[in-house]
Amino acid sequence: MADTTATKSRKRRQPDPDSTELLFKDRLKADSVILQTLKSLLTSTASASSSKPLTLSDLSLSSSCREVTDLSLTSVQSEIEAVTISIVQSILSGKGFSFNVPSRAATNQLYVPELDRIVLKDKNTLRPFANISSVRKCTITTRILSLIHQLCLKNIHVTKRDLFYTDVKLFQDQTQSDAVLDDVSCMLGCTRSSLNVIAAEKGVVVGRLIFSDNGDMIDCTKMGMGGKAIPPNIDRVGDMQSDALFILLVEKDAAYIRLAEDRFYNRFPCIIVTAKGQPDVATRLFLRKMKTELKLPVLALVDSDPYGLKILSVYGCGSKNMSYDSANLTTPDIKWLGIRPSDLDKYKIPEQCRLPMTEQDIKTGKDMLEEDFVKKNPGWVEELTLMVKTKQKAEIQALSSFGFQYLSEVYLPLKLQQQDWL
Repeated sequence: MADTTATKSRKRRQPDPDSTELLFKDRLKADSVILQTLKSLLTSTASASSSKPLTLSDLSLSSSCREVTDLSLTSVQSEIEAVTISIVQSILSGKGFSFNVPSRAATNQLYVPELDRIVLKDKNTLRPFANISSVRKCTITTRILSLIHQLCLKNIHVTKRDLFYTDVKLFQDQTQSDAVLDDVSCMLGCTRSSLNVIAAEKGVVVGRLIFSDNGDMIDCTKMGMGGKAIPPNIDRVGDMQSDALFILLVEKDAAYIRLAEDRFYNRFPCIIVTAKGQPDVATRLFLRKMKTELKLPVLALVDSDPYGLKILSVYGCGSKNMSYDSANLTTPDIKWLGIRPSDLDKYKIPEQCRLPMTEQDIKTGKDMLEEDFVKKNPGWVEELTLMVKTKQKAEIQALSSFGFQYLSEVYLPLKLQQQDWL
């Protein structure tokens, strides 16, 4: 009886010959062949990076646009004092005071195809103190300027949360102090990092990268599964070294952990980075720095839904909220590796792993089809049109239906082998 039970147990443990766990694995070539493909991609990327990149000043645009630059603390301090003096003069002359703030409204944004990023046009709006609709925002602006001036004098960094807690009654909500902080950055003509205000650490990096963080050398192959937190102050990052063939930009923490634990970066030399969802400023700056200094191609792995493509576009073309600093925050020529709408049928993603798109999802997808940065890329238009037509979306984790390591063992290697990116 015991022998019979053991025999049945062994039979149950045998793999099902019809199992889709390793679907398409038989199509994979030797790793050496895939590595050769990646080396070719690296060579072409390095060659393209050698030419001088275009800037706004190189173009003759019909609309005037503005961009900010990195300023020293002394320069930021001087700019704030100049604004203060002009306010005092206005008050003494009996005109009251108001701030002339660059408009960051959607109507004041412009996508520049030659640069492949969103920039801010030069329209300004007045923010008068003697107006009931703007008095509070004018007061918040004055307070933020005062706090930034203190940071310049003390030469210290604070987080956006610290800034909010200096005057909770006035700010009421951190989104309000954050928004005015961007306005102030725009007014002074400097990057937000020049103001010495940083966001809390969010992004992480792991893989074939060594860099210095405030003088300490960090080896990202020895950071375990969790990786190294991306420093919120990019100014303290330097001496980047790498033998990677590409950068893999991952939308979600779950996919990042899978790749880090499988040490995907050792099989295919790469640097894996994620902001764990919506891109934060530090991760965007860090990605651009890696791309610029190491001259590596960037391949993106995001969910197959409109928001995944939105996240990809923020890294590549910039966000409308911070279009004034798109020159520093965008990473050009990011390739969309997956998960793409066409992959759902191509890789036979099971129906139970495909999610129906909500009305809001469909609206977001249709709105994105009207964006100039999407129209510029026919591949993006085709994929997004397919998504809206089928009304189906899928997360990266849908690949786990074939096995927990399917992402690192089959899907990504096959994508790289076939050079299947947009």
